[in-house]
Amino acid sequence: MKENSETSKWLDAHYDPVANLYTFSSCIALADLHGDGENKLVVGDLGTGSCNMKLKVYRGTGLMSENTLLDLPTGLVSFLMDQHEPRTPAIAVASGPFIYVYKNLRPYFKFTLPPLEVNALEQDVWNQAREMSVPSAPTQMDVTGQFDVEFRITVACRNGNIYILRRDSPKPKYCIELSSHPVGLVRMGKSVVVGCAQETLQGFTQKGKKLWTACLPAPVTTMGVMDLPTRGFQAVLVGLANCEVHLYRDKNLISTIKTPDVVTSICFGRYGREDGTLIMTTKGGGLIVKILKRTAVFDDRDSAPGPPLAQSIRLNIPKKTKLYVDQTMRERENAVAMHRAFQMDLSRLRLAAARAYVKALESSLTPMSSSLSEPLKMNAVVQGLGPSFKLTLNIQNTAACRPVMNLAISFLYDESLYSMRTAFFKIPLLVPGLNYPIDTFVECLSDKGISDIIKVFVLREGKSAPLLTAHINMPVSEGLALN
Repeated sequence: MKENSETSKWLDAHYDPVANLYTFSSCIALADLHGDGENKLVVGDLGTGSCNMKLKVYRGTGLMSENTLLDLPTGLVSFLMDQHEPRTPAIAVASGPFIYVYKNLRPYFKFTLPPLEVNALEQDVWNQAREMSVPSAPTQMDVTGQFDVEFRITVACRNGNIYILRRDSPKPKYCIELSSHPVGLVRMGKSVVVGCAQETLQGFTQKGKKLWTACLPAPVTTMGVMDLPTRGFQAVLVGLANCEVHLYRDKNLISTIKTPDVVTSICFGRYGREDGTLIMTTKGGGLIVKILKRTAVFDDRDSAPGPPLAQSIRLNIPKKTKLYVDQTMRERENAVAMHRAFQMDLSRLRLAAARAYVKALESSLTPMSSSLSEPLKMNAVVQGLGPSFKLTLNIQNTAACRPVMNLAISFLYDESLYSMRTAFFKIPLLVPGLNYPIDTFVECLSDKGISDIIKVFVLREGKSAPLLTAHINMPVSEGLALN
């Protein structure tokens, strides 16, 4: 459902096409940096790729502060370092071979990778983490859970596979083989959603079982999770190369947002004091901020073209009964005999149908003439409640350009039940393509509430066999004759 300005579920809060922000979804975060209940937007700006790399902080629609980075940022997260009140998060930025930690928007720590000697209390944790390995170089990663309880690490690698690692497992527990390379990876609840290079969106369980596949109209540029805990709503935001952002809940497309440029990064969460804020950056360096309306309602029905949702629901097939098993065994043991009996009955049915068709053609019992010289078509209409009925015959010459003449109509009926003013009359010349209505009147002579068939014959002068034959089922007379 493409949204226009009247039916859109989003408010256009801010759009700056020249914000000069060049980043990806992994380098955007929303955090309450000062503990005042107002979230700021933290962006790791790539600059030109070789210079002007900066850590920028936005408040509202304006730039609040910026710090220069020495190398390209590859990831950015906010985390809590201590238990002091008010609890204000720090910002960790992965840039080149270093991880920079900023506290109160000022440089605080600098970690070099690979690390130096670690704390002895953490040595066991790092040794266990070091034992985990995947067959190929990781490109994207998602982590959930707690290390001491249970955790899962979902890793997308350059070989086109996705590996899922669990606690106390040095090797991948599950492997998802994709038909094309993954370009986006997000976790939504207990499922993993992957955007692939072949313009598809696929959903998998935590054990790697494929749940669904949705086809996309354009390549994926970025992905993000839309989480609204107050409404219990979760969905996946997918930025596409055709200047659209699609919102999917499972495989259902529930909303489409048009953007002025291709979206390169997406972040949804609390910005300022608004919980439902969607922040996007574009390929040209623009910044887009949208706020979800409080009255917005997302329909779970799929608006994308294709088969209905009910088609993908697995049927509740009942268990096999003893009668079903016995019938299956009988069919298996007597398959040849049953097939021969079926073919014999089918041949007899075809023979009976062919004989009836030939008989109808030879006796002209069809409402359409089989003669090539007089191609005619006729239907009859009975009007009235009785005892007087009006009988209308509609006759049409279906030839392309040749008229038909020297025809007559005759009626055959039970003279003890009916009487007709004219039981035989000639038909005028029939011009091709025109419908000729011929009327006559039938009088019912019985008051016992019975009816019969009146036969109509279309005759040709000099021929004994009729060209057309029609049987008219007369209705029961409901009226009373007037003396």
